[in-house]
Amino acid sequence: MFKSALFVVLAITSALATPLNTTATRRVCGTVISDEKLAAAEAHFNANRVESSFSIQAATIPIQFHVIAEDTTLSGGYIPDSQIQDQIDVMNAAYATAGITWTLYGTTTRTINSDWFNNAGPDTTEQDDMKSSLRVGDAGVLNVYTVGFTSGSGAGLLGYSTFPSDYSSFPTDDGVVILYSSLPGGTATPYDLGQTLTHEAGHWVGLYHTFQGGCSGSGDSVSDTPAESSAAFGCPTGRDTCSDTGVDPIHNFMDYTDDACMTEFTAGQITRLTSQIATYRSINV
Repeated sequence: MFKSALFVVLAITSALATPLNTTATRRVCGTVISDEKLAAAEAHFNANRVESSFSIQAATIPIQFHVIAEDTTLSGGYIPDSQIQDQIDVMNAAYATAGITWTLYGTTTRTINSDWFNNAGPDTTEQDDMKSSLRVGDAGVLNVYTVGFTSGSGAGLLGYSTFPSDYSSFPTDDGVVILYSSLPGGTATPYDLGQTLTHEAGHWVGLYHTFQGGCSGSGDSVSDTPAESSAAFGCPTGRDTCSDTGVDPIHNFMDYTDDACMTEFTAGQITRLTSQIATYRSINV
């Protein structure tokens, strides 16, 4: 289980009884990170922080995809290699300014297991079994599991991720679980352009939501992302919920807007993520 590890859950409001035909309407966070947990994580990071040792930004991070399906049909989650390659391309475009190139780690695993496909979610035996059976590599390999999120605690989820600081305590849990139809060309409209993995990988490299903490406090621990009181949905241009810090960062990959609205990480986020992965994943950018 994730136990006390921090994780992030993005949810779709309507249940995904038939994922292939589902139109998602909103992202909703299913797990709240408490102020106490965040403070502890930040205190540990600040005490153990490692800055990237490279003067030229360049790092390659491998991704191992694990396709979990209930049968060998696309509607059953059996996504083709072409969609996975398209997802890698989306990730590389999104993280180019951060100096990160994502590449396939090895041959994509494909597992027919209707229990995992339908019931995997945070704090479930299905996700524990799935990860312990399939996860490969060390802290520097991003393991991505694509599932259906149709029932149980995972019902209606879009994705969830661990943070870098979780790895030492729960290495088997490390990785990202996403809805298979959120990959490019999928059917989770308006989250069908691949930015769900961009967002979840953002947590995997150490970023919080842009709306973390609302209008007060340290927020997302990044100084150049304007504070916002709550998550933004759709693409509400000009939204300004914390008027003294600038308009809300609705185009940021770490908000909850539609895939088509997400276009950027800030310089501060890039500084943070490079230090997070140097500190906790031994990856230098």
